[in-house]
Amino acid sequence: MVRPKFVMEFERPLVELESKLTELKRVDVSANPELAAEIDALAAQLEILRVQTYAELTPWERVQIARHPERPKTQNFLDSMFTDVLELHGDRAYGDDEAIFAGLATFDGTRCAVLGHRKGTNTRENVARNFGSPHPEGYRKAMRVMKLAEKAGLPLVTFLDTAGAYPGIEAEERGQAWAIAESLAMLSALRTPVIAIGIGEGGSGGALAIGFGDRLLMLENAYYSVISPEMCSTILYKDSAHAEDSARGLRLTAADLVELGIADMVVPEPLGGAHRDPSVVYAALAGALDAALGELTGTNTDELVSARYERLRRIGVFTEGA
Repeated sequence: MVRPKFVMEFERPLVELESKLTELKRVDVSANPELAAEIDALAAQLEILRVQTYAELTPWERVQIARHPERPKTQNFLDSMFTDVLELHGDRAYGDDEAIFAGLATFDGTRCAVLGHRKGTNTRENVARNFGSPHPEGYRKAMRVMKLAEKAGLPLVTFLDTAGAYPGIEAEERGQAWAIAESLAMLSALRTPVIAIGIGEGGSGGALAIGFGDRLLMLENAYYSVISPEMCSTILYKDSAHAEDSARGLRLTAADLVELGIADMVVPEPLGGAHRDPSVVYAALAGALDAALGELTGTNTDELVSARYERLRRIGVFTEGA
């Protein structure tokens, strides 16, 4: 299991204990059985603390894990789960948005169209990719691939990992809201199977624009919400200091989404998050994606679109108690 370079605040007691144990293990204990016993006791204590830390995560702590800079990104899932990846560039109207991956790839022998929010692995890449927050041309590029998927009869797989669409004035000038609305309308009626996968952040319309379909699979520590906890806190409390309370109220975790009937399944992650052992996550998600494709492939397109419509209509329906 990989030890991450970046440490989240709630992990600090655990990391301090890990560091202490590492230092002790460097000492020669052959002539000091008491120290050897102390090291064994500390190792047992560490394992108990590790399980307790990650078994009782709050929604806000899961948000932090979803944002972890070392968490696997869209490109990592493409490299590990797909072959024959062919990226397509540009929206044929303005330019190419690096914040959105759009292209074709093969998954276990099945040719697919693939979309995904794309963050960087360093500052230079993050600036080039706008930290995963797309501009209108990114969504128009995505719609090009949606149309291609429908025309070629290819299933569409999307990876969600964005804080939200870019809210800057230049994006609004180029029709950000309209591009998102068009993308939503196209996805809702697309005549080919659509599987969305939450791998990290799932912020507002920026994620929703490529983030719904016939199945929604969520990694255990990914989240999906109409608004970020910080922005929700700012609106409700006039500052962002109540983000933790907002995260709890938004019901944004993968488990919440399954309970609410929005997501279909939670894909487990290693203790501590997907960045601790990405290969385990790739294997688990590949199995879930294979099952979803098996369920949807060959379905009559009229029935597919009709079921998707009913699926969307059910979201938000609730019954008040007497």
